[in-house]
Amino acid sequence: MSFKKKDNQTYYNPIRRAVLNHQMIQPGDRVAIGMSGGKDSTSLLYLLDRISKQKRLGFEFEIVPITLAMGFDMDITPLNEFVESLGYALEVVPTTIAQVVFDIRKERSPCSLCAKLRRGILYKRAKEMGCNKVALGHHLDDAIETYFMNFLFHGQMASFDPISYLSKTEITLIRPLLYVEEKQIIQFVKREELPIIFNPCPVDKKTKREEIKHLVSGLAQNYPDIREKFIMSMEQGEKENFWTASRMVSK
Repeated sequence: MSFKKKDNQTYYNPIRRAVLNHQMIQPGDRVAIGMSGGKDSTSLLYLLDRISKQKRLGFEFEIVPITLAMGFDMDITPLNEFVESLGYALEVVPTTIAQVVFDIRKERSPCSLCAKLRRGILYKRAKEMGCNKVALGHHLDDAIETYFMNFLFHGQMASFDPISYLSKTEITLIRPLLYVEEKQIIQFVKREELPIIFNPCPVDKKTKREEIKHLVSGLAQNYPDIREKFIMSMEQGEKENFWTASRMVSK
């Protein structure tokens, strides 16, 4: 794997800032990484591995790569070989998620149920393997898209949290790529020739999130600093400044 001078500015420093700003990882943590085979989680594993081995956080922590066998016909050999090349053993958890979502439930909008099932299984397996944290590959663009989805479809001005404690499983969910843009991840994957597993899901690229992704891309063309402004608003904005329902005063 290569290293360029701008990698610190583009990847390692933003991840380090996200982790330290939100106290995502502590000394001695055992962090499971949910590996989907896509560009985001694959990049997350590689970058967190370098951060861990080079002790860029100033302390040590463990990494446990976990992937779910969804029930689709997928060859994860390239992913397995990549994980092993970094010195880890990929934990593969068999599931029947695809069968449940598409064959049994026949969901018209399957993404919500699929995500719920995937995360439940992932958190359970991570806990069984002695992990106290689960890291997901959500990046800055995911956070912005989630904000617009909540706003347009649910009337809520909110995105996902950088870190969340899940009391039922006693697992803390973290998102170390929070300050990294998707285009930077795409560039990194191409440059390093990281393995990407084709997603056989029948609704891939056909969801409402994909529509919102195009919306955000369009806005970014006219407002290039939209991502920086989003981070600023999420970290400095106060909900107290939003409108609140006032009581009508009778005269």
